[in-house]
Amino acid sequence: MAAEQQQFYLLLGNLLSPENGARKQAEETYETIPGPSKITFLLQAIRNGAVAEEARQMAAVLLRRLLSSAFEEVYPSLPVDLQTAIRSELLLAIQVESQSSMRKKICDIVAELARNLIDDDGNNQWPEALKFLFDSVSSQDDGLREAALHIFWNFPGIFGNQQQHYLEVVKRMLVQCMQEQNHPVIRTLSARAAGAFVLANEHNIPLLKHFSDLLPGLLQSVNESCYQNDDSVLKSLVEIADTVPKFLRPHLEATLQLSLKLFADRSLSNMQRQLAMEVIVTLSETAAAMLRKHTSIVAQAIPQMLAMMVDLEDDDDWSNADELEDDDFDSNAVAGESALDRMACGLGGKIVLPMIKEHIMQMLQNPDWKYRHAGLMALSAIGEGCHQQMEGILNEMVNFVLLFLQDPHPRVRYAACNAIGQMATDFAPAFQKKFHEKVIASLLQTMEDQANPRVQAHAAAALINFTEDCPKSLLIPYLDNLVNHLHSIMVVKLQELIQKGTKLVLEQVVTSIASVADTAEEKFVPYYDLFMPSLKHIVENAVQKELRLLRGKTIECISLIGLAVGKEKFMQDASDVMQLLLKTQTDFSDLEDDDPQISYMISAWARMCKILGKEFQQYLPVVMGPLMKTASIKPEVALLDTQDMEGMGEDDGWEFVNLGDQQSFGIKTAGLEEKATACQMLVCYAKELKEGFADYTEQVVKLMVPLLKFYFHDGVRVAAAESMPLLLECARVRGPEYLTQMWHFMCDALIKGIGTEPDSDVLSELMHSLAKCIEVMGDGCINNEHFEELGGILKSKLEEHFKNQELRQVKRQDEDYDEQVEESLQDEDDNDVYILTKVSDVLHSIFSSYKEKILLWFEQLLPLFVNLICPNRPWPDRQWGLCIFDDVIEHCSPSSFKYAEYFLRPLLQSICDSSPEVRQAAAYGIGVMAQFGGDNYRPFCTEALPLLVGVIQAAESKTKENINATENCISAVGKIMKFRPDCINVEEVLPHWLSWLPLHEDKEEAVHTYNFLCDLIESNNPIVLGPNNSNLPKIFSIIADGGVHESIKNEEVCGKRLANVIRQVQASGVLFTECVSQLNAAQQKALQDLLSTA
Repeated sequence: MAAEQQQFYLLLGNLLSPENGARKQAEETYETIPGPSKITFLLQAIRNGAVAEEARQMAAVLLRRLLSSAFEEVYPSLPVDLQTAIRSELLLAIQVESQSSMRKKICDIVAELARNLIDDDGNNQWPEALKFLFDSVSSQDDGLREAALHIFWNFPGIFGNQQQHYLEVVKRMLVQCMQEQNHPVIRTLSARAAGAFVLANEHNIPLLKHFSDLLPGLLQSVNESCYQNDDSVLKSLVEIADTVPKFLRPHLEATLQLSLKLFADRSLSNMQRQLAMEVIVTLSETAAAMLRKHTSIVAQAIPQMLAMMVDLEDDDDWSNADELEDDDFDSNAVAGESALDRMACGLGGKIVLPMIKEHIMQMLQNPDWKYRHAGLMALSAIGEGCHQQMEGILNEMVNFVLLFLQDPHPRVRYAACNAIGQMATDFAPAFQKKFHEKVIASLLQTMEDQANPRVQAHAAAALINFTEDCPKSLLIPYLDNLVNHLHSIMVVKLQELIQKGTKLVLEQVVTSIASVADTAEEKFVPYYDLFMPSLKHIVENAVQKELRLLRGKTIECISLIGLAVGKEKFMQDASDVMQLLLKTQTDFSDLEDDDPQISYMISAWARMCKILGKEFQQYLPVVMGPLMKTASIKPEVALLDTQDMEGMGEDDGWEFVNLGDQQSFGIKTAGLEEKATACQMLVCYAKELKEGFADYTEQVVKLMVPLLKFYFHDGVRVAAAESMPLLLECARVRGPEYLTQMWHFMCDALIKGIGTEPDSDVLSELMHSLAKCIEVMGDGCINNEHFEELGGILKSKLEEHFKNQELRQVKRQDEDYDEQVEESLQDEDDNDVYILTKVSDVLHSIFSSYKEKILLWFEQLLPLFVNLICPNRPWPDRQWGLCIFDDVIEHCSPSSFKYAEYFLRPLLQSICDSSPEVRQAAAYGIGVMAQFGGDNYRPFCTEALPLLVGVIQAAESKTKENINATENCISAVGKIMKFRPDCINVEEVLPHWLSWLPLHEDKEEAVHTYNFLCDLIESNNPIVLGPNNSNLPKIFSIIADGGVHESIKNEEVCGKRLANVIRQVQASGVLFTECVSQLNAAQQKALQDLLSTA
C-alpha cells in the first residue's frame, strides 16, 4: 500500500506539471483509479505534512470534486467503518492543519460531504459535523472559528430539518461573530455566512424577517471589507438584492446610502465601485416599486453613472481601427452605460428622464469631447426605458443630436450616429415617419467622412437601423439618392480593400445595401445591375481569413437582393450565385467552427430556397450536410461549485446560472446562435419545399424532437416546435404508415414539453404546434394515455391561470403598489391570456377531429371553463371560455345539449356584453347553434334574435372596435334564417338583413353570408329581388364590395356562384348596364375581376 501511495504522490506532482503531455497522461491515469481507492489516497495526501504544499492542495481540490460529482458512485459502497473513519479524519485534519489556505480547502470537503449526507427527509446523517461546528465557533482558537464559519457559508443548509430548532443559536452565533472587535477576518466571514444563509432561505418569509436585524452588521462588514480590498461581502449584498430584495426593506435607506458612498469613492477599485452600483441597479430591476420611494438616492446615483461614462482613454489610432474589438465590459464607460439602460427600464421614464435630462444637456455643451460622447451614449441608453416620456420631446432631441454629426471630434460624431441608430430602433416607425428627410440626408453626409472610417462605418450602421424599420412608401422617394451614395462609397472602399486591405466600412456598406433592398423590395429592380457584379466579385475573391466576415455579409446581401427583386430578375444570376455558394459549401469542411460565414451561408441558402421554390430541391444533397451539422452542435456544459468558477470568467464564452448551495451551472455559449439559426432554416425548408423535403424528414425529426427539451436556447425550442406540423405535411407523400410512425415519434415529447416548458413564449409555440399536428393527423391520433396526460396538463394550466389572477390581486394590495407595478401586472395578464388562447387552439383541434367522442374526456375540464364564463371574470376569460363552448356546440352537437345548463344562459347574456370581443364569441355561438345544434336549441334561437338585432342596430355598431362583433351578429341572423327558418318570421327579418350587408371585416362569416345570399337569389326570393327586380342594384353593390374588400375569393365556390348571378343579369342587357352604372370605379373593377376569374 505504501508503494502505491508513493506512486500516487508522483501522480499528483504530474497533475500539476506545466508540461501538457505529462499532465494529460497523469489525468488519464488518475481517471482509471477506482473511486474508493481515490478517496483513501487523496485523504492520505491531505494528512501528510511531508508532501509538497501544492500537491496537498491539489489532493484537497480533487477530493472535493470527487464528492461533488460522483458521491453516489463512490461513498455509499465503502464499508461503514471506513465511512466513519473518513468523517473523523476530515474533522481532525481541520483541527491539526496549520496552513490557513489548506484548512479552507479541507473545510470545503467537509461542506461537500455534509451536503451529500442530508437524506431525502432532511436528516443530517453526520451529527458529529454539527457538534464540531458549535464547538469550533465558540472556541478560543481563531483558526477553528474561521473554519466553522467557512463550512456554514459553503453549506448553509447543514442543519437540515433541525434548522428551526437551532435558529436562535445560529442567529446568536452570527451576531457575536459579526461584532468580533479584534478579528476582521471573522467579521467578514460571518457576514458572508449570514448572506449565504439568507439566500438559502429565500422563500422562508418569517425567517427573513427574524434575521433582518443582522443587516446593519452585514452593511458595516461590506464597508469595512471593501477598504481591505475584499469585495466578497459586497458580492453577497448584490446577490441578496437580486434574489431576496425584500430582506433589505427594513434598512433600505442605509443599504442605498452605503452603495452610493462606495460607488462614488474613487479611491476604491473600478470593480468595487461597479459592484456597489450594481446593488442599486439590481434593486431597480428586482424591487423597482420599493426603490421608487427613495428617489433622492436614484437622483444622486445617475450623475455618478454618467461620470463613469466619461472615463474614456484618448486613442490616436481609434478612427482608423479596422477590427472592431468587443466592448470591454469591465470598463467604467461600458458599465455606466449598461447601468443607465437597465435602471431606465427598471424604474421607468417617469422617474429617470426628469432626473437625467438636465445632466445630459450640460454634458453635451461641455468643451471636453468625453462629456459630449458620454451624453450622447446616455441618450442612446435610456431610449428603451424612457420610451413613453421621450416620445413627447423627440423632435427637439433629434434636431439636437443631428447637430453632433458635425462635431469637431470624430468619437462624438460616432456617438451621435449611435444615438440616431438607437432611436431609429426604439421609436420605430414614428421616428422614420417624422424625421426621414433630415436623418437620411445627415447620415449620408456623415458617410462621406473618408478621414474617419470608424465614423463612416457607424453612420452606415445607423442607416441600417433606420431602413430596417422604415415603411417602404417613405423610403422610395430617397432610393435614387441612397443607392447612388452607397454605390459610390462601395466603389471607393473596394479600391481601398485592394490597396490597403481595409474592410470595416465596406462590411457595413454591404449590409446597408442589403437593408435598403430588403425594405424597397421590387422597387430595387432598377438598381440590381449596378450592384450585383461587384458583390459577386467580392464573394469570388475575398477568400483570405481576415475577410471572412465581409464575405459572409456579401453573401447575405446577394440573397436579400435576390429575395427583394424576385425570381424573374434574379434568375439571370441565380446559377452563378448558386455555384459560388456551392463552392463555399464544398470548402465548408475546411471552415473553422467559429467561422462567421457559416451562419450567413445557412441563412442565404434558405433565402435561395424562398426565391427558387421547388427548383431548390436539387441543391438539398449539398446543403443539408453542413446545415444538420450546425443544427446538431452540442454545447459544452459543466456543473461547478463556487471555487471552480473562480478560474473561469464569463469573458471566455461561459455563462453561469446560480443554482444555490454554492453551485452553478455553466454553459459555453459559442455556437448556440448558429444552432438556433440552422434549426430555423430547417423549418424554412420544410415550409417552402413541402413534399420536396420528404426524403429528409426522418433525419430532421430525429434531430428536432430531442431539441424540444433544449433549455439552453429558447429559439432552438421554438424552431423544434414549429417544425413538427410542417414535417408531418412534408411526410404525407410517403403514405399513412410512415406518417403515423413519425407522429408517434413526436407526440409524447410534444405533450411532455407542454407540461414542463418554463418560458411562456415557447410554451405558446408548443401548444400551437400540437394543435396543428392534431389537425394534420385527425381522429384517433392521440391514445388514451396521452389524452390523460394532456388533460392533466391543460387542467393545471387553467388552474395556474386563476391562481395568477389571485396573486396579481394580492400584489395590488402591497405597500409598494404603484402605477408602474400595475403596468407590469397588465403585461403578466396579457401573457396569461395568450396562453389561454393556445389552450383554446388545442381544444379546437381536438373537438374538430374527435367530435362528440371526446366529450367524456372534456368533462374533467368542464368546471374550469364554466368558471371562465362567470359574469365576474375579466372579459378575456369570458371571451375564450365562450369560444370553447362554441366549439362544443359546433363539433359535438346534438350531444352538446347535455351541457347546455352550464353555458346557455351566459351565452345569451353575453350577446349584449359591454366588451365587443365577448359579444363576438357569443354571436358566433348562436350562429353555430342554429347551424349544427339540433332541435333542442330551437327556442334559444328564437330568444337570441331580438338580442342580435339590438346589437346590430345600436348607434356605434359599425365603429372599428365594434364591427367584428356586429358582423358576427349579422351572420348569426342569416344562419338562423337559413337553418332554423321555423323559429322566426323570415319575411319580416329578411329586408333588414339585406340592408345590413355587406360584411367585409370577418372574412369567414362573409362567405357564409354570401352563400346564403346566393341561395336566396337562385331561388328567386321575391323579398330579396324586390318588385320588378328593383333590389338588383343594391345586390350588385353588395357583391362588388365583397371584391373590393377581398371578402370573396374568386376561385372558390362562393365566388363562382356570385359570378353566375352577375352573368344571368348580364344576359338581360339594359338591367345590367343600369346596375353597373350605379357602382363607383373600384366596385366596377372588382366586378370585372370577378367575371374574368371566377
